[in-house]
Amino acid sequence: MTSTFALDEPVAETLDETTSIVGGKAANLGVMARELGLSVPPGFVITTETCRSFLAGGWPASLDDEIRARMGAVETAVGRRFGDPADPLLVSVRSGAPVSMPGMMDTILNLGLNDATGAGLAAAAGDAAFVADCRSRLRTMFRDIVGTEPPDDPWRQLRLAIEAVFRSWNSDRAKAYRAREGIPDDLGTAVTIQAMVFGNLGADSATGVVFTRNPATGAPGLYGDVLFDAQGEDVVAGTQATEPIGALDERLPAAARALRDAADRLERHYADLCDIEFTIERDRLWMLQVRVGKRSPQAALRMAVDMAEDPAFPLSRPEAVERVASLLVDPPKISTGRSGDLVPLTTGLGASPGVASGVIATTPEAAARVAEAGTAVILVRAETSPDDVHGMARATGILTARGGLASHAAVVARGWGIPAVVGASAVEIAEGVVRIADHALREGETISIDGSSGEVFAGTIPGQSEVVPQARTLLFWARELGIQIGPAEGGPADGGPDASRPATLDDAIRRLSTKGFATVASLADALLSTVEDTQPLLDQLLVDGLAASVAGAYRLADAGTSRAEELLGSDRAAWGTEAANAALDAFLELDRRMKDAVTAWQLRATDGEPVVNDHADAAYDAAVLERLAAIGADADRWLEPIANVSLRLAPYRPRLARALRRARDGDHRFVASPRVDSFHGAWFELHEDLIHLAGRTRAS
Repeated sequence: MTSTFALDEPVAETLDETTSIVGGKAANLGVMARELGLSVPPGFVITTETCRSFLAGGWPASLDDEIRARMGAVETAVGRRFGDPADPLLVSVRSGAPVSMPGMMDTILNLGLNDATGAGLAAAAGDAAFVADCRSRLRTMFRDIVGTEPPDDPWRQLRLAIEAVFRSWNSDRAKAYRAREGIPDDLGTAVTIQAMVFGNLGADSATGVVFTRNPATGAPGLYGDVLFDAQGEDVVAGTQATEPIGALDERLPAAARALRDAADRLERHYADLCDIEFTIERDRLWMLQVRVGKRSPQAALRMAVDMAEDPAFPLSRPEAVERVASLLVDPPKISTGRSGDLVPLTTGLGASPGVASGVIATTPEAAARVAEAGTAVILVRAETSPDDVHGMARATGILTARGGLASHAAVVARGWGIPAVVGASAVEIAEGVVRIADHALREGETISIDGSSGEVFAGTIPGQSEVVPQARTLLFWARELGIQIGPAEGGPADGGPDASRPATLDDAIRRLSTKGFATVASLADALLSTVEDTQPLLDQLLVDGLAASVAGAYRLADAGTSRAEELLGSDRAAWGTEAANAALDAFLELDRRMKDAVTAWQLRATDGEPVVNDHADAAYDAAVLERLAAIGADADRWLEPIANVSLRLAPYRPRLARALRRARDGDHRFVASPRVDSFHGAWFELHEDLIHLAGRTRAS
């Protein structure tokens, strides 16, 4: 199996499959280069499987030859050669996990520079200072990431950089971020190698990060930061004063028009907010990355409404509601009615909305320690870096003195829904003390931040809050469309042992024992829960050695299987084997009808012969769905008394009702597709649990 792919080379049939193989960065670069015809620097990617192999057993024997061949194709495309002292090709080496982990792993720019190639690049560019800047950046990044000075041999530089990016998958900060986000530890990262394009070639060059809409509020229009005569890492590091993206229209209008056009095409292609990294080299726009952008809960709701109400935008109202359904259970609130007499200590950039109050902590370790004690904490830093994520994850709010709207602090806070104010330049941080104008505030004193207005206050600020208005619109649409928000009919509203409590570790073990393998999303559906509430259960099962994670899915480990058998024994004893056998016998006639109906859905008789149902006959499909509805009604009556005595079987009532409702509403995946919690899928699991509770086997 190949270890590398060209960026413009098809990898798999779907974007999800491609992402699992070459990571999100390379998968989306391929979309831009191959499908949308945008300018992407030539390059290639090393697969996530190769990373896993490297971490398990070292550098693969065949990888050097593949890299040499792929680099040759890049050299042909750009007309320069890697290591050539006359006109050298330089490359970047970037990580790219299957799940977005902004800033958590390593990047090295300007690989291929040494004394000889530096002289050649200076002659070709006509700018010796530019080359000196690039060499300085290379040395700094190389020392920070590989732990040594860059060797003279460009190929040795490349090998060491790739190894370092592979190893960064298991860095402490990456592990902390994955734990907070519920990302499996066994995915690995791809490595993308691309020809360098330079934003630090003078006044007609720049680099930046933009979102297609404001990820903090959801407001339309490009939102982000640009730096002129700079390289990409300068923007996200938060160490330099960026300019708003509008500055590009004034200074490089042609490049600005190209960027706006690309942003519009990307947003419509993905039908969602896009986060874009770009470089402008001597007035030519190059696209370096795109991904579906992280956004605050408030922004998610506004964008869902705005996109669905735009007849030209490819997002329907049902899709908009489904996209934010988990947020509508407990909608985000905005502050209102704050006293006008309150005077802020200072004002920065509102990077992630919401008001937060807490005691000051100036290190991530202190923030984690204070939060562990149960006290709300505001992490105050000059700027944050990926090394701070363990403290950021525990903070109630984040305040930084430097950085722009696309800085590390801003991006991570929005993704986690934590209020944040960045770029508050009046904030100075000394040992245990935060100075803001004439005020000196010590660690442990309380401050408040408003992530919408960017204001910073001493103490706790009073005020009122109300649900964001877009939530009311989306909840109305949900009722109009018959989309259930929160507990489904027949579930918590109808009673049963699981009605008034959240899912537990034992519930997760029960469901995994029946399913065998499950993604976090499919397990959440089976538990009548959300991904956000289910992921901590899976994380705990992993920590306790009761479950294992394999390529993004979960299964019970041996200890988990033993616990599942204990639970089955207690469930069987609580209900009684005799009652379970009687219920199973009564179920068999329903099961026969169910199998006949599903067969009719999948195959239909034509001239007396069964053929695959192409679902072109709406009347035929409607008749089959009515048969399923009748079976569902009978099954619900059969399940009702059982659900009151069997903890194990109670969730099947709402699961079957939900699947049937969605199938009849037009989403025919919910009849029998294994990709969703379908009627047939839930029914099959119900049958399995019944058999086990009755102490029987499928054969018997």
